[in-house]
Amino acid sequence: MKRVLAVVLLGFGLAAGAAVASVEDEIRDRIKPVGEVCLQGEECGEAVAAPAQAASSGPRSGSDVYNSACTACHATGAAGAPIVGNADQWAPRIEQGLETLISHAINGFNAMPPKGACASCSDEEIVAAVEHMVESSQ
Repeated sequence: MKRVLAVVLLGFGLAAGAAVASVEDEIRDRIKPVGEVCLQGEECGEAVAAPAQAASSGPRSGSDVYNSACTACHATGAAGAPIVGNADQWAPRIEQGLETLISHAINGFNAMPPKGACASCSDEEIVAAVEHMVESSQ
């Protein structure tokens, strides 16, 4: 009887040990890092793919930039922005000259941050957006 009890207890002990090991393996699998940092010039064990270059089809048009970055303020008049299409609001600004408008758009002016907070916009795209707004407001 003692031998049967010892065998049963040994069996339960082995089963419990295997269950604990399985749970620990599952935990390790869930918390493992999803990647690793490999600095240029270091060997990281696996072949590292070259960084993907962003495909660019050239600068966006003035209307595209306006619709994606400028419309939030220049369609509503937020923070005193002149509304596109309102000739009365744009006339005094247009009188200052296109170069002044472009400088204000690129460098920021009053409540408008540099490039209208469009960090992805190039200077060329900002110029196109200013020209689009001016043409739409005369």
